[in-house]
Amino acid sequence: MKLDIPPTRMQLLRLKRRGAIARRGHKLLKDKQDELMRKILELVNKIRETRLKIEDDLRKAFGYFYFASSKQIPKATDEALLATTKIIEISYTTERVLNLQIPRFSKSISGRLISYGFLSTSGDLDLALLKIDQLISQLLDLAELEKTLELLATEIEKTRRRVNALEYILIPSIDETIKFINLKLSEIERGDLTRLMRVKEIVRGK
Repeated sequence: MKLDIPPTRMQLLRLKRRGAIARRGHKLLKDKQDELMRKILELVNKIRETRLKIEDDLRKAFGYFYFASSKQIPKATDEALLATTKIIEISYTTERVLNLQIPRFSKSISGRLISYGFLSTSGDLDLALLKIDQLISQLLDLAELEKTLELLATEIEKTRRRVNALEYILIPSIDETIKFINLKLSEIERGDLTRLMRVKEIVRGK
């Protein structure tokens, strides 16, 4: 679609500069899009492996917990779970990746998950809580990875829209307008030349 601007030499120069900038911007955004896609694919594979391992460990922990619940009275299980002294504090900083603020979690873990007596509890409960205790750090790491993936996915969508806008709308419009202005200027030059020749003929006739 041709841009609505007057067909002058000044506008032609501006459009050529604008076209050159648009092409450089398109190349940079395309490179950014490719790099984002590469990072996303790496993250997806890493998240898939981490999630599968965590889900497998959680199934084992829930299995132990199920057996423990069937071997002891509910009150004993509730009291055992309330006795924990485990404290998890999470803070975060940000790291700049491809002009994005990516969160980086820092965790401070203190206390014990198992803080109850062993007289009225089953060994399966100990195994379940030990397994969950080992998963705490992995779950926080997984949350960090998934948040990073979410931010990268949002950014690649924005970048894709900008690349498409430049590639299919702005750059073709600039090229079409440059072509139109060139044709218009050529037409004006031919008109000026025709008038000049006519003036010369008139002068010679006198």
